Amino acid sequence: MVRPLKNRKWTVLSREYLLREGAWCTVRRDRVQLPNGVVVPEWYVFEFPSWANVIAVTKEGKMVMVSQYRHGIEQTNYELCAGLVDDTDSSIMEGAKRELEEETGFGGGRWSLYMTTSANPSNHNNLNYTFLAEDVEMIVERHPEESEDIDVHLLTKAEVRELLERGDIIQAMHAAPLWRYFAEER
Repeated sequence: MVRPLKNRKWTVLSREYLLREGAWCTVRRDRVQLPNGVVVPEWYVFEFPSWANVIAVTKEGKMVMVSQYRHGIEQTNYELCAGLVDDTDSSIMEGAKRELEEETGFGGGRWSLYMTTSANPSNHNNLNYTFLAEDVEMIVERHPEESEDIDVHLLTKAEVRELLERGDIIQAMHAAPLWRYFAEER
């Protein structure tokens, strides 16, 4: 059995916010001291709210996927339904349920926390929570945010696995839980 790691937390000597522009653009510079005494004068951290993803499977066994353009890489790709957890959400799971409903119109079913990951623990302060939603069904007309241009796809599990194998799901925070899902042979 692998023993738990000891947390060797750094001491923050100073913290300065360089940019605060809404939920998507907060950058700070920390001056830190490592447990061995070394002082690092500049360590940059990007602050984000929690993110939530949903592996949604319908009562018929189809997987609810989305595709949308991502300006950072200037590509349109397949993804899980995902988004920021808002301050108004009562929990991370409620944020995930809201995102699925807004983006796809699907909801209901059985929900469980499936996986927690970090996009980059070196310089991101948030976590990404992936939920498994089984037996979802269309419950409302979808109502994405104004800035979202999203297409919804109902794919077989074999089709989603094929997308992964071809490298057509490139968002790492979506690919990792999907690979786990298929490794567990659901």
